[in-house]
Amino acid sequence: MKYIIILALLCIPLAGHSQTFSYRIDHYSMIVSDLEKTGNFYADVLGLQDIPHPSNAAGFRWFSIDGTAQLHLIKKDKVEKNRSKSEHLCLSISDLDKFIAYLKDTNISYWDWEGTKWAVSVRGDGVRQIYLLDPEGNWVEINNAHS
Repeated sequence: MKYIIILALLCIPLAGHSQTFSYRIDHYSMIVSDLEKTGNFYADVLGLQDIPHPSNAAGFRWFSIDGTAQLHLIKKDKVEKNRSKSEHLCLSISDLDKFIAYLKDTNISYWDWEGTKWAVSVRGDGVRQIYLLDPEGNWVEINNAHS
């Protein structure tokens, strides 16, 4: 009986740590100084679809990501430029090799996590990943996690 009570007491804190709510990513926002140039990177290089801002407000450019999430670019006059690679937007793609070939054909640089240009990282779980820089210095990870 003593062991059952101890086991029950040990399990009580664990019960409070389960996820109660179901989430999905709605959007990711980035502050940029050149809305057109940076927006064109996401439209032309990554192929994201421009979508209208709900109130047509100036200083915003929104994109659809696979019809389920959005990227919001917000124009500001002053933007912090010291960005760590740890802070990034991540997009998963089914054919990473095809995307890498496209980047090479269009002479768009990419790096692995360690910072080697034209290299691919492999996470501990086997997911392959590369990193791009947009015109504002924001890191974008492209991986094959959902291939």
